Amino acid sequence: MMEILIAAAVGLLLSSFGTPLAIRLFSQRGYGQSIREEGPSGHHDKRGTPTMGGTVIVIAALLGFACAHLYSQSLPTVSAVLVLFLMTGLGAVGFLDDFIKIYKQRSLGLRSGAKALGQLVVGAVFAVLVTRFPNAYLITPAETRLSFLRDFGPSVGIIGFTIWVLIMIVGFSNAVNLTDGLDGLASGATGVVLASYVLIGNWQLRNNCTTQLGPNCYWVRDPLDLAVVAAAVLGALVGFLWWNAPPAKIFMGDTGSLALGGVLAGLAITTRTQLLLIILAGMCVLITMSVIIQVGFFKMTGKRVFRMAPLQHHFELSGWAETTIVVRFWLIAGLCAAAGLGLFYVEWMPKS
Repeated sequence: MMEILIAAAVGLLLSSFGTPLAIRLFSQRGYGQSIREEGPSGHHDKRGTPTMGGTVIVIAALLGFACAHLYSQSLPTVSAVLVLFLMTGLGAVGFLDDFIKIYKQRSLGLRSGAKALGQLVVGAVFAVLVTRFPNAYLITPAETRLSFLRDFGPSVGIIGFTIWVLIMIVGFSNAVNLTDGLDGLASGATGVVLASYVLIGNWQLRNNCTTQLGPNCYWVRDPLDLAVVAAAVLGALVGFLWWNAPPAKIFMGDTGSLALGGVLAGLAITTRTQLLLIILAGMCVLITMSVIIQVGFFKMTGKRVFRMAPLQHHFELSGWAETTIVVRFWLIAGLCAAAGLGLFYVEWMPKS
């Protein structure tokens, strides 16, 4: 438990005090956000706000995780290293996208094909490695089976599982990216999901089949270290949110949104809660679905369902204040996370 607290505390402190330093540095170098001309008119005032703040989240989370292991004098586990690799790798793809936007002073960075290729390469490395490295109990970080609250059904094979993992990684990294449209929205929405995974990892540790056999125990390789990862990223995200809350002094950029989406997908895969993530991160899923519906309906009929997609911009154009949208969407995100945790706990309860 102390490792979880230390990881969260160090991540929080480093991010809280590191973010204003990043704001000053990025402002001096002119690393400001470009705004799409077709976006809501109220966003034009945000032009020039420092971006790439996700670098602070990633660095603070990595150092928070490292400090937790220095305290426990233990080596990082394979599961945790793979999730952190996924976070950092996708963050690097996002960083390149953000840097091109800044360098060329435009709202578009990497071409969509190049960005997707970067996500797929990082995701493929993770997908191949995550089914290897069995521990003494022959448990690997992930099995080649789908999971909701546990693994279920027959194996889909390494190729089928790799495709499924890539869909999850690309899907959720882009989902968080689409959610990052208003000040603090993505930070708050992903924060509650990370908090859920701290609880899930701790619960799986206390009811792990390697230490406590029973009908409801969990075959998860490294639940404690996965909770430490979630806590480190959560702490870093909360520290960043202090400066990212409306009106934002800095944006996380694609550096942060892709990294956060990656860590959510990685935690879901390694804790055997892949499909549960759809409920836990329901706010991000809802926003993504609004884009899919808008684009699909427009191509079929030439008309729009929403005034603008993603969904948060529809409410902006409907006259809602930005802070109202952010707080209400945070509430929805919290309800989704609570529903997911409720399902997780009810499934564990002994059946009478």
